[in-house]
Amino acid sequence: MTAPTDEEYRRLLAFRTELRRFIRWSETAAADAGLTPALHQLLLAIRGHDDATGPATIGSVAEALLVRHHTAVELAQRAEQEGLIVRRRDEDDQRRVLLALTRRGAARLDRLSEMHLEQIGGLAERLTAVTARR
Repeated sequence: MTAPTDEEYRRLLAFRTELRRFIRWSETAAADAGLTPALHQLLLAIRGHDDATGPATIGSVAEALLVRHHTAVELAQRAEQEGLIVRRRDEDDQRRVLLALTRRGAARLDRLSEMHLEQIGGLAERLTAVTARR
């Protein structure tokens, strides 16, 4: 394997810079909507959960957010206190905690998601330009 070229280093830097710009923008958008970035991600993990595997759970959001189980529990507790989600025990398996958005949580996520989808379009174009072989 050969060492990366100067151009490849420039492309790697540009790629990482674009991702970081998007993350920073996303964090600012969440704050402007009255959410921490972690709460925004929790709402997205609940709403974006694949219903084919059943409702969102603490375990499924922990996996989606790449956090430990107890971190997801704490985050869900905060979201519930803010009226963004509801938690309930699974009637069939009392060990599982099921998560659902409230109307308030869904409304905030809807607004943020519309803005994010617009931003992703531009990001995709910039990343395509960066990753295209020159």
